[in-house]
Amino acid sequence: MPNQIQIAPTPQRIFETFNAFQQTAALKAAIELKLFTAVAAGHDTPAALAKACGAAERGVRILADYLTVLGFLEKAESRYRLSADASMFLNESSPAYLGAAVEFLCSPEHQARFADLAVAVRAGGAPRNDQSVLAPEQDVWVKFARGMAGLMAMPADLLAKRVLQGSAAPLKVLDIAAGHGLFGIAFARHNPQASIVAVDWANVLTVAKENAQRAGVADRYQTLSGSAFDVDFGADYDIALLTNFLHHFDPETNESLMRKIHAALKPGGRAVALEFVPDESRIAPPTAASFAVVMLATTPAGDAYTFREYAAGFKAAGFAHCECFNLEPTIQQVVMAVR
Repeated sequence: MPNQIQIAPTPQRIFETFNAFQQTAALKAAIELKLFTAVAAGHDTPAALAKACGAAERGVRILADYLTVLGFLEKAESRYRLSADASMFLNESSPAYLGAAVEFLCSPEHQARFADLAVAVRAGGAPRNDQSVLAPEQDVWVKFARGMAGLMAMPADLLAKRVLQGSAAPLKVLDIAAGHGLFGIAFARHNPQASIVAVDWANVLTVAKENAQRAGVADRYQTLSGSAFDVDFGADYDIALLTNFLHHFDPETNESLMRKIHAALKPGGRAVALEFVPDESRIAPPTAASFAVVMLATTPAGDAYTFREYAAGFKAAGFAHCECFNLEPTIQQVVMAVR
């Protein structure tokens, strides 16, 4: 048997994981200082960056070097430039700018839910109380709607194109837990005969209506305020959107919602869910599999469900067919069920 190279154990991964919060802090600081935007504008030396960002030269130099180590910047002869990812997603001048997501992902409320993860592990989930992310009219979802819109603009556009396949036929779309509203709005933009009914809490729908107005589709955009489990959807929908929602709940709760959606759809209508869907091993793909711990920390019973679990729920709710596909180049998957 050929000799195998033995790799000695190393504490590097442990050390890096203990200190991963430092990477979050550095990226958040750079966004707040508009450092990436400044580099894009040609302020590429520590002295120039310090002036543009209103910060100390020593501080900017250390931060920029650290961001270079992380791969967000590149450095040559004391001058910085943006990496491809930073150029597209962290420069405020880019239409794909994602910096606003820091308002939700790095908010004290969101991070606090991970401060003592062992408590959630022992309990099997986050506590059910008026501070839960699932509590009615939670302000955290207004912050989510405003902060995460940039992150969801591309997936919303891709999803609308994939589902519509160029069709411009009259269409009635139900957008459940609409949040920022971008998914329903994308369907309205790509199909001038599509009308949208968005469901969410009243405080969140304020953001969705602002975005619909900005997109020029407000005349085809209606809202229903309240819980998706309680509000009367109406009937005769062609499509029901369930984007980034089902993962918050246990399978039984999801099945009850699926039944309600089934009743609201026309024959042949489709329920379209955008989710993080791990394979049956629950450890791949990495991003989808890792999302389960987010649900553990933030919800009482949510999870990253496999396609088999989603398909079983839709089948029990009366849907005839269910499929799953990657929404490339995003990191999420689409589960689509046909009534």
